[in-house]
Amino acid sequence: MVAQALNLGILTAMFFIIGMIKPKWPLFFMEKPSRFLILAISTILFMISATMYGEGHRQEKNEKAAKEVLANPQAVAPVPLPEVKTTTTLAPQPKPAK
Repeated sequence: MVAQALNLGILTAMFFIIGMIKPKWPLFFMEKPSRFLILAISTILFMISATMYGEGHRQEKNEKAAKEVLANPQAVAPVPLPEVKTTTTLAPQPKPAK
């Protein structure tokens, strides 16, 4: 995702520079494009590319951490159990009726 963010950032910079020089070129479908519209679109595209770049780095960091956890499993040790002495005592039995 980082590569796509960098590509979008380059396209945003080109859109901004060309749009500030000749607003009609990037917005060829409009009759009277303004430089303010170029600025607004460039700002939104810059925020999108910055968010994509940050999320891409975070995703790579999480994937790398997950691989390290799988690569170094902890040694399994048996858990000691306490010894419990069991004594069975019978409940007092009732005497038979005469």
